[in-house]
Amino acid sequence: MATGTVTEPFLDTVRARIPGLRVLTDATDREAYRRDETEYLPTGLPGAVALPTTTAEVAELVKVCAEHDIPIVPRGAGSGLSGGATGLEGALTIAFTAMDRILEIDVENLCVVTQPGVINATLKAAVAEHGLFYAPDPASFEMCSIGGNLGTNAGGLCCVKYGQTRDAVLSLEVVMADGAVIRTGGKNIKDVAGYSLTHLIVGSQGTLALITEATLRLRPAPAPRATLLAFFPTLESAGEGVAAIAAAGLSPVTLELMDRFTIRAVDDMHSLGLDRDAAAMLMIESDMPGAAADDELARGEAACTAAGATTTVRSRDVAEADLLRQARRAAHWALEKLGDVKMEDVGVPRSRVPDMLREIERIAAKHDVRIGTFGHAGDGNLHPDLVLERGDPRGAAITKAVQADLYQAAIDLGGTVTGEHGIGSARVAWLEAQRGPDAVRVMRAIKAALDPQGLLNPGRVLG
Repeated sequence: MATGTVTEPFLDTVRARIPGLRVLTDATDREAYRRDETEYLPTGLPGAVALPTTTAEVAELVKVCAEHDIPIVPRGAGSGLSGGATGLEGALTIAFTAMDRILEIDVENLCVVTQPGVINATLKAAVAEHGLFYAPDPASFEMCSIGGNLGTNAGGLCCVKYGQTRDAVLSLEVVMADGAVIRTGGKNIKDVAGYSLTHLIVGSQGTLALITEATLRLRPAPAPRATLLAFFPTLESAGEGVAAIAAAGLSPVTLELMDRFTIRAVDDMHSLGLDRDAAAMLMIESDMPGAAADDELARGEAACTAAGATTTVRSRDVAEADLLRQARRAAHWALEKLGDVKMEDVGVPRSRVPDMLREIERIAAKHDVRIGTFGHAGDGNLHPDLVLERGDPRGAAITKAVQADLYQAAIDLGGTVTGEHGIGSARVAWLEAQRGPDAVRVMRAIKAALDPQGLLNPGRVLG
């Protein structure tokens, strides 16, 4: 692992070889790059922060770091929830926020070529002007960057129908640890030439290569969404509703869950008139055209009623559907009004969602902690949010104990310790528990082959 730190000779070399590159060295400026959105996580102060605008600048930066044995932390918008882009003491953080150009919208081939610093919402809006749709839809889409989405293989509200970020990636341009620049594909829909380097790099959180450009798959814009809310008397019955929808062969564009604690927090924040006594709510959306959407929601409603839903409500128009969806996106921020919040990210097979919900309730009672649960129930990805008293000195210890029980419960149910936020540095200790020692050994071999100096985001994913 690279162990050098940023020094004046290093900075002099960078300035000489990359004239015009913006480099932040003031301590106050660097402090802004210490943390991401992950709570209770030790971080370091970067030795410097570089803001390149071109692939050539990134490649030269990597070469200089290799010569000086200085670790590199790649960073997007800093909205991550796994500590994957937090500062390392004395290292160089490369922030991609200035690489924020959409290079091409190819309507004929249904794809877009973009730099990594483009914000997800900006990309969506740009392609929408051409009647097209970029499907990956993290809840933080208005602030997270495409590069960060690629680094973590981000999920979101549409995964149940359209898949995760990797399912929308046709090709990447990346800078390797030796400064070489390669492309992993093109605009082809089908391409099986050699190893799938694209899929290897997506989700690797900057530990194998630095993404400087991406060619992403687009779709014709779907119909405006119609929304159904179903309220349940127990968490278990809501989980049964998820299973019933899957068993009915439905593929709604959104199938989201909120528990009672979260429902009340969101209702307090938005005054939507939600059923505050319900134990859980499912939000089901269809982007099918016309009558097909009515049919999909009617079948979803029947499945929920059969599972025990006490009340169902449909949006009356597109504006109301948008409001309800934004309320779900705000679940985490609504809980933050109630205390210090640590957002977790576990996944289980869809059929085990009821079991995981029971485990979350048990763990909350065991540790006497408030947990608000919401998430992408349609693909089994749940976000139990620990809500602690503000400034509680026991916060870090309580979080660690609850995390251990949550992760073990997910593994025991055949699930994962992270569905979409990534291992980063926050879950390093749990990778082997889930994947096994031999799988981690293979991952380490890949890392060593592609980054023999250990320059790229050391200590993340593999520890």
